[in-house]
Amino acid sequence: MTLSIEQLVDKIPNGAKIAVPADYAGIAMEATRALIRRNARDLHIVGVPTSGLQSELLIGAGCVSVFESSALTLGEYNPPPRFSKAVKDGSIRLVDATCPAIHAALQASQKGAPFMPLRGIIGSDILQHHPDWKVINNPFNQDEDPVVIIPAIQPDIALFHAPMADTDGNVWVGRRRELVNMAQASKTALVTVEKIVETNLLEDEKMAAGTLPALYVGGISVCKNGSWPLGFWQGAGEDSAHLSDYREKAKTDEGFEGYLQEFVFKGGDK
Repeated sequence: MTLSIEQLVDKIPNGAKIAVPADYAGIAMEATRALIRRNARDLHIVGVPTSGLQSELLIGAGCVSVFESSALTLGEYNPPPRFSKAVKDGSIRLVDATCPAIHAALQASQKGAPFMPLRGIIGSDILQHHPDWKVINNPFNQDEDPVVIIPAIQPDIALFHAPMADTDGNVWVGRRRELVNMAQASKTALVTVEKIVETNLLEDEKMAAGTLPALYVGGISVCKNGSWPLGFWQGAGEDSAHLSDYREKAKTDEGFEGYLQEFVFKGGDK
């Protein structure tokens, strides 16, 4: 079950649909760099419900053909230079959504349902850009009562970073329930972790409720500080100096290529 980072990303084929969490939930940045080194192509990224530096780097490196999310944001380091350039030159296809819609579509897949109803987007312009989202009348109400039905999203892979896994392949995600949703909605989950523990997490009353069973996990790689330079909710804070430096370098094609050479291909200091 425990793999090297190269073996882990080799489980992600070109053209895969990958669910990734927002920056605050545990980003598998070491796996992201390994995907770029492998020259991954035609990935369909689903940001749950947003994405940030992870997708920014993958898009800039030419790994992504479709980006589906409610936003790509670098927070205080906005705007994301490589994403902005890709949108302008049309090198990626955007599938715009809202945070509730992304979560609802994954919940549909999690439950084995073809769609999920959602009301809050009625009246918004986003419906005009989603011919696959249908407005129907509530079948349990004889009066006019419109509701939107959103098709299920089933990613091939959920990719994220977690604090720990046990030797049986169970992964502890704590209160980050969106990671459970992602994993159960996807065909499998690939996870980088800070450490492996000997205790079976599902047999520990304190840990079991926050544990993703090995049934949903297709591979684990131990990557200490694996979310760097992003912060991690069970580890170090963000590397603000690095993120600021990235923003400046990535404004030009030459600067971005230099960043990749230093921090992705040559493995700059963490």
